[in-house]
Amino acid sequence: MFRWRGSSQKQEQKHHENKPEDKLSELKAALGPLTGRNLLYCTDECLKRYLEARNWNVDKAKKMLEETLLWRSTYKPEEIRWEEVAVEGETGKMFRGNFHDRHGRTILIMKPGLQNTTSLDSQIKHLVYMMENAILNLPQGQEEIVWLVDFTGLSFRINVPIKTARETIVQYFLDPKTFQKVKFVYPKNKESVELMKSYFDVDNLPIEFGGKTTMKYDHEAFSKLMVQDDVKGAKYWGFDEKTSPVVTNNATNGNHATGAIIAPEPEFVG
Repeated sequence: MFRWRGSSQKQEQKHHENKPEDKLSELKAALGPLTGRNLLYCTDECLKRYLEARNWNVDKAKKMLEETLLWRSTYKPEEIRWEEVAVEGETGKMFRGNFHDRHGRTILIMKPGLQNTTSLDSQIKHLVYMMENAILNLPQGQEEIVWLVDFTGLSFRINVPIKTARETIVQYFLDPKTFQKVKFVYPKNKESVELMKSYFDVDNLPIEFGGKTTMKYDHEAFSKLMVQDDVKGAKYWGFDEKTSPVVTNNATNGNHATGAIIAPEPEFVG
């Protein structure tokens, strides 16, 4: 069963959005003084994301943010370095695109069909690293990242239509508000192509996502870029880049994103 926001919740959100700065001030006061990395993480843009995620309810946003800060203090996502997750990226199953959408948002490309490892902990660590990296590279004033997910090559061993399986699985792992941002698109579908054109310059968009560009993942070149970003990240968070922390805990990242999912034409699997 999935819980969808009712009309009363929508009215509550609309009411709160009328005075977002007041809600931001309330949340800051509720959190109290912040120091160190918590202070760096809790920018005004960040706090607004948490308020929006909880329909501008300060108490709920505070609880969600405190849970995130506790997780970050334990998992330390900002200390993960590329050398720790590089093996996960060898096939190009997830990487940061070298282009942006029409709103200037950072693009994360995921291709689950290129899965090359079996360790869930390592895969999650790689996912967290890539999300942190995408956020680090957001343009000034931009609060969102975009996911492009290509399901080509990924099979589901269930007796339901592929399209239904994908949408059900994605919906299961996302809260209703985030799921509303997800768009399933198909390369041969005219409406899908037009949708992608509205978000992207097709001259920059890879062919597999309905664009005109041929994009070939270069692991060596991408690794060099990530190493450079590691230095930039260390400078932002204020610690010595020479340190190589060990991260072993398992968790998920609490940031929000919007995205489109590319899939082959719907088919049935017996």
